[in-house]
Amino acid sequence: MTVRLYNGMKSIDLTGKSSGLNEQIAKEQFVIFMSNLLKGNADEKITIIMRMISKTEGPVKGKQIQEFTEDLIMSVVHVLNYRKELKGWNLENTRDSASGVKALASQLLSELKLADGTKPMGPQLVETNFDQSVIEDWVYRVPQISIFLSVIIRQGLHVLHSLTDQTKDVLNLVPGCKGIKGRGLVSLFDIPSIIYINSYLPAELQHKWQLLFSSRLHGESFSQLCAHIVNKGPCIIILKDLDGYIFGGFASHSWEVKPQFQGDNRCFLFSVFPSLAVYTCTAYNDHYMYLNHGQQTMPNGLGMGGQHEYFGLWIDSDYGKGHSKAKPRCTTYNSPQLSAKEDFTLDAMEVWAVGDLPESAGKKGKKSILDADPEAQALLEMTGKSRQSEGLRETIEEDDEDDN
Repeated sequence: MTVRLYNGMKSIDLTGKSSGLNEQIAKEQFVIFMSNLLKGNADEKITIIMRMISKTEGPVKGKQIQEFTEDLIMSVVHVLNYRKELKGWNLENTRDSASGVKALASQLLSELKLADGTKPMGPQLVETNFDQSVIEDWVYRVPQISIFLSVIIRQGLHVLHSLTDQTKDVLNLVPGCKGIKGRGLVSLFDIPSIIYINSYLPAELQHKWQLLFSSRLHGESFSQLCAHIVNKGPCIIILKDLDGYIFGGFASHSWEVKPQFQGDNRCFLFSVFPSLAVYTCTAYNDHYMYLNHGQQTMPNGLGMGGQHEYFGLWIDSDYGKGHSKAKPRCTTYNSPQLSAKEDFTLDAMEVWAVGDLPESAGKKGKKSILDADPEAQALLEMTGKSRQSEGLRETIEEDDEDDN
């Protein structure tokens, strides 16, 4: 990336000044480079990016764009880690970023579109020639490219990195991480996937993620899962099947145990490995979220999208079993089958609250399984029974500060 930045600066033509064989960057070139990339119009920005992709003028191959994009993402992770700007995440408590870099680059490259509207994919993309107008359209439609370049300049080169000068896109690029510090847990997320999925959350939820549940910490139990996630506000569920596929969903509302669908059109499903992608609502139906437990007449488990017995993502109350059914696509989210096999076995699962926890979730004390089963709670109250577990609630854990 250092060489690419150098090539970008050298591409600045100082009219009337001959640089000759001088390999040094002139001060004017440096200033114009920064100005054009951070504040410039599309033409000014794209000329520099083209030189960062390739030193030679003219069309560039898909392979060159792929290498540039992977370099860019890798550099963002490196810079944020070096500057201690990962806000509690680090390279030790997350998945290896190498596969995440390739997955995010592949996702961003899938938006490359030729003048006739076709999108070259896979081996075809690598060999296709793309001219400047196509790259300009791509950079315009894929905001991550400009945001990542801004991060490298502001944080990497320490230019214009004061908070007041940064956009929310940069400030909320990585959410603060709570609840993982000192627990020896390696998250199912990698840094690139955290950045990408966080960008799809509502803006008011992008500043913080807090661990609510981990099967490795809290045990493999559906009752434990319910007790840790009910009434905690919007959250992200991520799981890994025994074949190594990693996928999940964003729930826009607090989970409630009830035999009806819940949530709204801000919900989405996603895949992290082997490919990174987000699948948003189709408006075909409103089957966004479903959580039920302990009933005989309705399915018991956690589901998102599709319909009963045919969810886009389903975790059975018989913990460890699940399915992802989509032939050809999930009706609610237009997602493909997310797991390796339609019916999968769960290897690990995490749930992260996003944004600030609701006030009710911040009450000190222990949780009762009745919190996850309002029907049972109501039945107890009707029969005049007291809740023996009322004083045995579990304290919600929150780090005092981010682990930078």
